[in-house]
Amino acid sequence: MSPGALLASQNTTATAPQAIAYDFRLYRYTPSLEVPIVTVVVFAILTGYHAFLIKRHQSFYFTAFTVGGLCYAGRIWSHYDTMAIGGFVIQAILILVAPALYAASIYMILARLIRAINAQQLSILVAGAFRRPEHLTSIIGEKIIITGLFVQIAFFGFFIITTITFHYKLINNPTPAAVARIIRWKRHIYILYTTSSLILVRSIVRVIEYLQGNGGYLISHEAFLYVFDALLMVSVMVIFAIWYIGDLEQEWETVQ
Repeated sequence: MSPGALLASQNTTATAPQAIAYDFRLYRYTPSLEVPIVTVVVFAILTGYHAFLIKRHQSFYFTAFTVGGLCYAGRIWSHYDTMAIGGFVIQAILILVAPALYAASIYMILARLIRAINAQQLSILVAGAFRRPEHLTSIIGEKIIITGLFVQIAFFGFFIITTITFHYKLINNPTPAAVARIIRWKRHIYILYTTSSLILVRSIVRVIEYLQGNGGYLISHEAFLYVFDALLMVSVMVIFAIWYIGDLEQEWETVQ
């Protein structure tokens, strides 16, 4: 082999790993059409119903939760053009931000519940602490997204610990308002446990997905997105649609 051919061969070998490392694709499959259409319809119905409940009960602090349901329309666009940046960005940002919006609303439910039964002295709640992950998870960039998801999990984990601690203290040292059962606080707390667990599972799966990278197994199979994201977020919206916090809003006004 001539020196020139040998040098060319070495250059090809040296640059091959670099090419593999930068093998980024918007999608490693063609997004389905029927599933996102059904998902958008389901989210639209739930979002509309929650908007009605917000207006009916004047629970405007729950607006962030309602906005969190608008996620999957961009995937319909991507079905027809997998190289379209617009469709990809729409679905990617909204799907990432939605759980942070849900978490912010859930945090506010706990805060209002604590005040409604005059149990501030039993809580270690730090006001405003759980709104930060929303800003981190909305920035495009794999490393920043992973960091944001870890921060989101950390803050949300602290929120769950806060809820458990508050629940334990309230059981052992119930306030007069809790004893009077003016507020159905047990129901609200168990709903918070359930919805928080669903959002936490979703966030952990997304961390694993991004840690695997753009060519990872989870991100390369569309089914995981709908099972561990859409289904879990729909479940959260359905739970709050059935056991809405409107009674907490009315009772909060009554107690005050």
